[in-house]
Amino acid sequence: MKTIRVAAAIIKKVNEKGETIIFATQRGYGDLKGGWEFPGGKIEAGETSQEALKREIREELETEITVGDLIDTIEYDYPTFHLSMDCFWAEAVSGSFRLKEHQAAKWLTKKELDSVEWLPADIILLDAIKNEM
Repeated sequence: MKTIRVAAAIIKKVNEKGETIIFATQRGYGDLKGGWEFPGGKIEAGETSQEALKREIREELETEITVGDLIDTIEYDYPTFHLSMDCFWAEAVSGSFRLKEHQAAKWLTKKELDSVEWLPADIILLDAIKNEM
């Protein structure tokens, strides 16, 4: 089975109520269209996970981020490929969060994290994220 290596950003900020909130995006294309995920994308040859993440967020959301600590590497078998996803904490530095490849996006509080239909690989990460919020 083909392995696809990706990096995902768990972009966080503090809202006006002092709560940590997380940015989630809804896929706008492909077999997994409509599923919710943490933004990011494929790691190209010669790139580190962190470099790929910065590039992908810039390309897909017109936003610059700082990449923080690795939360986990998720390994998941989808029907047609194996996903290896490096998941990092991140914060926006500048930009507009303009959706170029996603159909929707939301900022979610800890209580709201379970309110969207996450893709299977992304669901695995939710407990670790909640523990840090």
